[in-house]
Amino acid sequence: MSRHPEVLWAQRSDKVYLTIALPDAKDVSVKCEQRGFFSFSATSAQGESFDFSLELFGSILPEGCRTKTGLRNIISLIQKEEKGWWKRLLKSEEKPAPYLKVDWNKWCDEDEESAEVGLDGDAALYEDGDGESSDDEGMLYLPDLEKARGK
Repeated sequence: MSRHPEVLWAQRSDKVYLTIALPDAKDVSVKCEQRGFFSFSATSAQGESFDFSLELFGSILPEGCRTKTGLRNIISLIQKEEKGWWKRLLKSEEKPAPYLKVDWNKWCDEDEESAEVGLDGDAALYEDGDGESSDDEGMLYLPDLEKARGK
């Protein structure tokens, strides 16, 4: 029987971030389907199987889905088919599974999105400034807003 890793989520008007907490994951498989289906499977360093499937609130663009496997977690960026804020992550109105939680570190309200600097293109999600992976692979750090504004 497989287990479920902790999954943190956050959204912007055009994308959803899923951070899957599974250190040293092997055989990572992520599938995105246009109808809003997202599935994940991987094996832990100890050989345990982890997997889950989600029916997301809205449709997505499979070609716009990207995944980065780091040392501590796996981050998936899921492109929404239509720009707009979802009421919740899942299509179902039932209470979500206990392994699904809001990622307050990445969370942004609708009215705050336009104030965000440097997250468009999501370069911070994948590499540091010299094109190399950072020491904190898989971790997403938002840019220092004061520095980005030139203050």
